[in-house]
Amino acid sequence: MSGPEPQRSLLETKLLKEFKNYEAKVVLVRGIVEKEEVVYYDHAIKIINFLKAKPLEKLILQSDIVIARSGYTTLMDLAKLNKKAFFIPTPGQFEQQYLAKRLMAHHIAPYCQQRHFKVEQLKKIDFCSGLNHLVFDGGLCFTSVFSLFDGK
Repeated sequence: MSGPEPQRSLLETKLLKEFKNYEAKVVLVRGIVEKEEVVYYDHAIKIINFLKAKPLEKLILQSDIVIARSGYTTLMDLAKLNKKAFFIPTPGQFEQQYLAKRLMAHHIAPYCQQRHFKVEQLKKIDFCSGLNHLVFDGGLCFTSVFSLFDGK
């Protein structure tokens, strides 16, 4: 989770509600940096206030699906880690809206607006290629990445 308040908290509330009765394992990283890491549970959802880089990378690598904001850095990280993602752009962050729309238009990753998210929408991931085609020979293929901005 990331983004400015109150949008970060609104998304957290939405996700907790949507995943309340979800059968698969769910871990929610709140993105709230505090003095120490705190882990607790809400129903079957494991909630962590924050993770440092290596533990976060490990968690992402262990995950089948990552739900995230569609910021450029997140997009690059998930491409490098070869992950399938579902994006929920931060309302009012127009570059995130643009990237999410472009990724969906090219069948790379689905997205929806924060207020419209329903857990059933995750099924759209099956019809998308994932971010892995943005990686070439172990490195990011910046031609593919930047073509998002060229309308290609």
